[in-house]
Amino acid sequence: MPTAAARPPVPPPFRIFSSYKISPHVHSKLRVRFGKPSAPSSDSKKVDMPVEFLPNARRRKIDPTWHGGGFSLGVDLGSSRTGLALGKGYTPRPLAVLELSGQKLELRLLEIAEKAEVDEFIVGIPKSYDGKETVQSNKVRSIAGRFAAKAAERGWRVYLQDEHGTTVDALDYMIDMGLKKSTRRGKVDAYSAMMVLERYFSISGLGTELVLPKQLELQERLRRGPYRDLDF
Repeated sequence: MPTAAARPPVPPPFRIFSSYKISPHVHSKLRVRFGKPSAPSSDSKKVDMPVEFLPNARRRKIDPTWHGGGFSLGVDLGSSRTGLALGKGYTPRPLAVLELSGQKLELRLLEIAEKAEVDEFIVGIPKSYDGKETVQSNKVRSIAGRFAAKAAERGWRVYLQDEHGTTVDALDYMIDMGLKKSTRRGKVDAYSAMMVLERYFSISGLGTELVLPKQLELQERLRRGPYRDLDF
């Protein structure tokens, strides 16, 4: 993780979205959730799935001349608050905190993705210090699985990224930036999402897990990619 001195300045005014109003490298394989991962390859550029399913950071690593792909939306899921961050192949920035859950949260994520030109969601999955999954991991998988089907209808991909330690990193970062305790309390979820994205970019998507919908028609939609505006 970058040092405090190398990090960018505090981003523009922060917003918290609620349901009522809007107020001002270690090599590891990319895994598919419903597939069985094969043995790791010694060739860091070798892929084990259709290139259309790879996360943007991985595709850019494999082919530096590839300039496709939209923004990545980092998502730090919580029981009542969900932090968001946004980035595209470089240092991400915290975006917002959503005080939503269930279907309202999913619909708001889709709306934000549409406006921000997002084509992939990097969802933090909590794990223990030794990489084992927890009870909370199962909850995140359940939410991500439902949301992945809705995102796939638009050609958008959903990935899981280990978020162990990102909350501590986020707090340290905010302290280094001189943010007051009262300010940190309201923004920590979004900064945690930023740390999830930082980790994703720093390892070029290696070890990221694709949440692949079971429906074949949705898998085909992912292969075709996001809808394109012909007038753009």
